Amino acid sequence: MSRVYNFSAGPSMLPEEVLKTAADELLEYGTTGQSVMEMSHRSKEYDAIIKEAEADLRDIMNIPENYEVLFLQGGASTQFAMVPLNLMSKNNKADFIVTGQWANKAYKEAARYGEARVVASSADKTYSYIPKTTAADFDKEADYVHICMNNTIYGTKFHELPDVGDIPLVADISSCILSEPIDVSKFGILYAGAQKNVAPAGVTIVIIRKDLIGNAMDITPTMLNYQTHAENGSMFNTPPCYCIYVAGLVFKWIKKLGGLTEMKKINEEKAKILYDFLDGSKLFKGTVVPEDRSLMNVPFITGDEALDAKFVAEAKAAGFVNLKGHRSVGGMRASIYNAMPVEGVKKLVEFMKKFEEENA
Repeated sequence: MSRVYNFSAGPSMLPEEVLKTAADELLEYGTTGQSVMEMSHRSKEYDAIIKEAEADLRDIMNIPENYEVLFLQGGASTQFAMVPLNLMSKNNKADFIVTGQWANKAYKEAARYGEARVVASSADKTYSYIPKTTAADFDKEADYVHICMNNTIYGTKFHELPDVGDIPLVADISSCILSEPIDVSKFGILYAGAQKNVAPAGVTIVIIRKDLIGNAMDITPTMLNYQTHAENGSMFNTPPCYCIYVAGLVFKWIKKLGGLTEMKKINEEKAKILYDFLDGSKLFKGTVVPEDRSLMNVPFITGDEALDAKFVAEAKAAGFVNLKGHRSVGGMRASIYNAMPVEGVKKLVEFMKKFEEENA
């Protein structure tokens, strides 16, 4: 069997060590005589799995005691509605920094439930930078401020958080969760779809400050009320059991590596290899201003659509898959999430150098 280097933006590659453990335990978890896929979520065996996963995530991210950790369904897209339904209930206002497609979708969804306002946007330059803001830009009556911390499609990242004062800051961290340390205490809510850095598609992680729970609008469906899930330990209904189990394996893999400080070092090494090549290339160039570049998603172009297509096709044949860029940016995009080994990035750059020599 020959595994490819998968640069998909999501669902993305998982650590081989995690896949092997999952494969070994697929037919029987421990001595239970059953797969986690078949296990009752009400059983003591599964209760131990989900509780251990939460404990490990709290440890890795240093999550304070005054925050709930929820394992939900519906992806980050459901959070676009869940956040305003639960938080936009005091003054019915929210502020948004729009840095890409997902931030814009969050803004548009919130506008269905109250007064949503775009404080700043980078749409004028195809979301190739993070707009600067000051504390004065935000409405003091806003119930929350929303950002997308890392923009998967456009390859930008907030390296400094906006100054929002006492307003709860809500961040979509789907494509950067667990890539580096993060100060959870600076946020009201952090949420992430799991399919990029955590687990297969199916589970959504929500980390929410406890005082923000219990204030949902009257129209909020039971399943979209954070209180419902907080009071039931993410077990109000059947959770995505197997995804949570795999997430738990990934948390242990990160702990074994040395935690998020070590994970950041590895991710910085990978990103530097690729960005250094792009900065010196005669054929390829990055699309993001250097100061706002993502560690996880690296879009790049040749400037010639036909050449871009040729590169993607030849890269796939050579074992580098899912490098085609999003249609709104074009070109290519290499997503180098936690599970992508340093070797994979080095080999990609070797291939890019060869392609440049043959096509420049």
